[in-house]
Amino acid sequence: MSRIGRKPIPVPAGVDVKIDGSTVTVKGPKGTLTQTFRPEIKIALEGNEIVVTRPNDEKAERSFHGLTRTLIANMVHGVTNEFTKELEINGVGYRAAKQGKQLVMTLGYSHQVFMDETEDIKIDVPAPNKIIIHGPDKQKVGQFAAEVREKRPPEPYKGKGIKYAGEVIIRKEGKAGKGKK
Repeated sequence: MSRIGRKPIPVPAGVDVKIDGSTVTVKGPKGTLTQTFRPEIKIALEGNEIVVTRPNDEKAERSFHGLTRTLIANMVHGVTNEFTKELEINGVGYRAAKQGKQLVMTLGYSHQVFMDETEDIKIDVPAPNKIIIHGPDKQKVGQFAAEVREKRPPEPYKGKGIKYAGEVIIRKEGKAGKGKK
């Protein structure tokens, strides 16, 4: 049996969970998330815990068992604590700022790059070279962070561009750097 799938999900105080067949709605202080899961996986609310069970040990049910439990746990975590992604900008003249509900980035192009904040994704710019993206939905936060990073991914020679905080950029030697040090 799945070790992850059989662990119950504790529901903290202040979080409201509604289970309607295979649709789960989780409402908390940071927002509301709704998701529909496979109908063969059974989801039940027992006391202040969510329990996920599967009907048999077929390969598909085993894989969906752990996946369903993890997705529901992420929903509960997101509406209580939110998920965050930090991005760093490296490069001379590269910077970010927030104007109203827009992220404005100067990334070495002939124009500035604008990205809009959505109702479930919030953007903070504490410094000109740091962007923090946060929201209750883990998938949307990660996707938005990837779209911001895609505007100028880090290049391997000088490391200029947008990277995740903690990401290691493997550097390459330039043409002239073969014999010199």
